[in-house]
Amino acid sequence: MFRNPRLLPSSTTESNSLFEPPMKTSGNGNHVQEHTTTVSCHDAAFEPLLDSAEAAALLKIHPKTLQKMARKHEISAIRIGKLWRFRASTLNEWLEKIPS
Repeated sequence: MFRNPRLLPSSTTESNSLFEPPMKTSGNGNHVQEHTTTVSCHDAAFEPLLDSAEAAALLKIHPKTLQKMARKHEISAIRIGKLWRFRASTLNEWLEKIPS
């Protein structure tokens, strides 16, 4: 497996997998695995984001129509680079606000 040495911290050595934390060498030569945990004040379940095609399929409209609505701020959306993402709960709230 190829690894770019410039991307690894200088005090670490190779780990067995891309998903394992790197091993550090202690002063006596033993390898010590370092675990870091990031804890935020918002530890609630993360709602997955839907892409334009998935969100449009839920609403039974064309994805381009949904993207146009997002650009015009007619519907709540998140833009990540060039891509639009939507929360299903936000789409449901939007649907409930529309007069039938």
